[in-house]
Amino acid sequence: MLQLREVDEPTVGDDEVLVKVRAASVHPDVWHVISGLPYVLRLMGSGVRRPKVAIPGTDVAGHVVAVGAKVTRLKPGDEVFGESVKGYGWANGGAYAEFVAVAQDSLALKPANVTFEQAAAVPSTGYIALQVLRQRGHPLAGEQVLINGAGGGVGTIALQLAKAAGAQVTGVDSTDKLELLRSLGADRVIDYTREDFTRGARRYDLIFDIPGNHSFSACRRVLTDRGTYLLIAHDHYGRAGRKVLGSVPRVLGLLAMSVFVRQLPKASVSMPSKKDAIATLSKYLQSGQLTPVIDQTFPLSQTAEAIRYLSGGKARGKVVITM
Repeated sequence: MLQLREVDEPTVGDDEVLVKVRAASVHPDVWHVISGLPYVLRLMGSGVRRPKVAIPGTDVAGHVVAVGAKVTRLKPGDEVFGESVKGYGWANGGAYAEFVAVAQDSLALKPANVTFEQAAAVPSTGYIALQVLRQRGHPLAGEQVLINGAGGGVGTIALQLAKAAGAQVTGVDSTDKLELLRSLGADRVIDYTREDFTRGARRYDLIFDIPGNHSFSACRRVLTDRGTYLLIAHDHYGRAGRKVLGSVPRVLGLLAMSVFVRQLPKASVSMPSKKDAIATLSKYLQSGQLTPVIDQTFPLSQTAEAIRYLSGGKARGKVVITM
């Protein structure tokens, strides 16, 4: 149960800054950590009996009000945005509060051409999109890219990043999101309620499967010989019934298959650092190549309602909490 109450101001570490929060977005990870589902995530950092970090929220934008002794890149008064989770584990990040302490390397200066709400909508979903698109292993210019679930938080960012890289992008989502996908630059859109993209004649160099509602074998039918299939596959906020292991068995199965199937990425620990990723996303925002899509905003007092709204699965883009 979420409760709004007064707590002590967070202590700032040597390499951290204290941010006065102006906006914080709702990422699916927040629901998973709060609910404790699937159970395996409790062993991956979220907390066995209750969340290790009591205050939810992973993505933040606001003003720097204090800096630690070893902070060199930021100063009080700077407008910043970034990811407040410490490390890479599944955990709350404390962003749903008036103040949060964040590592300086997890933050970038907020471009002047975006609002705090827009900036807060980017970090975690943008990091995922960057990481996945880079797994293709070579430039996307001229390639045929299909994004399944293109109208959500990760999808709207991945679509724009793929277009910025020169790809021809097909976006797949529900009827009510197709105009949004076109407005973001999609070259082609598919309404999944009327057409199964895995049965079409078109072939793709990259399929980015966010909902994971098709099997790899089905998607493979429309991959080029040297194409790549990349999967996120969340458990749809518990509705998929995988309460113990979630999508872990499926991911591990694909990883095992990747030894023999070249259309699956090989295991790799190579990921862009948070510092590099947030700096890259900041450049895309500043250049106008990335415009965050915000479905709804909620005040801090309605955080529970914001999380419930996102978990309903109908949001177009991001849901943001404002202070």
